[in-house]
Amino acid sequence: MLETKSSPHTHIDTSTESDTLAGSVISSSAPQEIYDVVVVGAGPIGLATAIGLRKRGIENILVIDQTRAFREVGQTLDLLPNGLQALKHLDPNAYEEVKKTGLGLLNPKQSKSQKTVEPTQEQEPIKTPPQWAYKDLQGKIIRSISLSFDDWFKDYGEGRVSISWYNLQTTLRQLLPQDRVKANHRCINVVNEPENGCVRIDCVADTPIETNPYSYWTDGQKHHDTQPQNSDIALQKIATKTIRAKLIVAADGINSTVRRILYTDSQYRNFARPEYSGFAAILCREIAEITKELGTKLEADFFQGSPVVTITNDEISGNSVCINNIRIILFRRPTGELGYIIHLALPLDSLQEKSESSLIELALQELEKASFPDALKQLVSISPPAKMQQRPYYIHRATISDSLQVSNTTDPNTEAKIPPAWSQGRIVLVGDAAHGMPPFMGQGANQGFEDALFIATLIAKIAEENNWDNTQAIAKAFEKYECLRRPLMAYVQQATLERSPYSSDKEWQEYTKQVYRRNFAQLIEALL
Repeated sequence: MLETKSSPHTHIDTSTESDTLAGSVISSSAPQEIYDVVVVGAGPIGLATAIGLRKRGIENILVIDQTRAFREVGQTLDLLPNGLQALKHLDPNAYEEVKKTGLGLLNPKQSKSQKTVEPTQEQEPIKTPPQWAYKDLQGKIIRSISLSFDDWFKDYGEGRVSISWYNLQTTLRQLLPQDRVKANHRCINVVNEPENGCVRIDCVADTPIETNPYSYWTDGQKHHDTQPQNSDIALQKIATKTIRAKLIVAADGINSTVRRILYTDSQYRNFARPEYSGFAAILCREIAEITKELGTKLEADFFQGSPVVTITNDEISGNSVCINNIRIILFRRPTGELGYIIHLALPLDSLQEKSESSLIELALQELEKASFPDALKQLVSISPPAKMQQRPYYIHRATISDSLQVSNTTDPNTEAKIPPAWSQGRIVLVGDAAHGMPPFMGQGANQGFEDALFIATLIAKIAEENNWDNTQAIAKAFEKYECLRRPLMAYVQQATLERSPYSSDKEWQEYTKQVYRRNFAQLIEALL
C-alpha cells in the first residue's frame, strides 16, 4: 500500500495503455500513484465533494469526467436553504462564490445579506421581490413563492439562489486546481484490488459517448446509440488509462456508470439502471411570435408581471388541496420570448420515438382532457416544432413499497426486492447516482450537496485516524452516511412524487422543518 502523498503540483502520470477488445480491458500492472480519493463525475456534486475534501486537508484527489470538454449545458437550478447550508459547511468560500454568481445573474446589485456589494452603483427604488405564482385554471393564486434571497433567509435562516447548471459547475471548478479536474476520462470499469488496498478505475478517451436517455432533454426524434457498431472499428486498439484510489466517490449522475458496474451482475441488477418515475415533461424552449391578443390574455390572466408562473388543475377545498398530475409552467425569457414546461403523468411508451409535431399534439390532448383554458392550448398549438423537447423523469428509489416481498438471499442469480446499499467496499454513491428523482420539489442538487458534506466529513475522519487500510472503518463510515441520508431521501422522494407539501399549510410546515430547517452543525457532530 502506498502511504506517502505526492504533491498535487508534482504528480507524474504513470498510467498505462491497454487494449479494449470487444469490451474487455487488459491492463498492465506498472507501478502507479494511488490517490486518496477519486471522484467520478465533475458535475456540481462531484466538484463540491472535492472542494470539501481539500478544505479538510485531503489534497491527493482527482475528479474525472467523461465530457470531452466543459461546455454550456444544463438547465437552471434552484439552490434552496438546505443545499446552501450544506455548501456553506463544506466550504464558506464556495458558498460565497456560488451565491455571488447566482444573485449576480439575477441582479447586478447584490443582496444586503451578501458580503460583496458594489458601492459605486447608484441605488434604485426598492422593487417588490419577484414571485413564482401557482394559479388555478381561472388565474386565481393558490400560493406564491418569493424568489428573493432575503425573503427566504428571513423565513428559513438561509436564502434561495437560481443559477444555471453550467455556471454552478464553472464556479465550483474554478475553486479547484486545474490539474485536479480531468475531462475526457470516461469510466468503463471499476475493480476492487484488495491486495493493493485500493480500487482500480479504467478510463478511455476520445470515444463516442452513448446518448443518455435518463438525464437530458431530447427532441422527439429517435436517438441512436452513437458508439461505433462497425466490427473493424470496435475491435481496434483503444488507449485505456488506469487510475487507482483508496476511495471512490461516484457522483456520475442518475445514469451512473459506477452504479451499473456494481450491481448489473448481482442480485441487485434491477436497480443498476434508473426506473421510470411515471412522470415526464414536454418543453417548448421559446415561442418568438405570438399575437398581441394572445399575449395580452396570458399577461392579464396568468403572468401579471411575474417572470414565471405555474398553472395547475389542483382542486382546492377549504385549507387543503388535491394535487393533480398535470401542470404547465409558463416562463418569460429576459429577451421577451415565452416558453413553457408541461409536467404530467404518462406511460413511458407514449413519449418514445415521438416527433416534435407529435409532442405538440400529445400536449394538446392532455391539456384538453384536463380542461385547461383555450389561451394555454392556443399557445401550445403555435409552438415551433424545432423548439420542442421531451424528458421522461427517472428515479433511484431510496425505498420501495412494503407490499413487495423482501429478499434476503445472497444468491446473485436471485433478484433482490429492496434497493442495494449506496456503497460497496471502497466505493460510495452520492447525489443522483444514489437517489436521483424528478425535479418537482427542486431537491436534486440540494440533496446532492448534503451528500457531499457528509461524505467529505466522514472521509476526513478516515484520513485523520489513518484508516485508509481499515476496511471495517471505511464500511462503518459509509453505513453512517447511508443511515443518516436514506430515511430523509425516502421522505423527499415521496414528497416529490406526490407533491404532498403543497396540499396544506400543515404539510408545508412539516416539509420545511424536515428539509429546510435542519441543524447541520448538530448532524455533523452526530456523525463524528
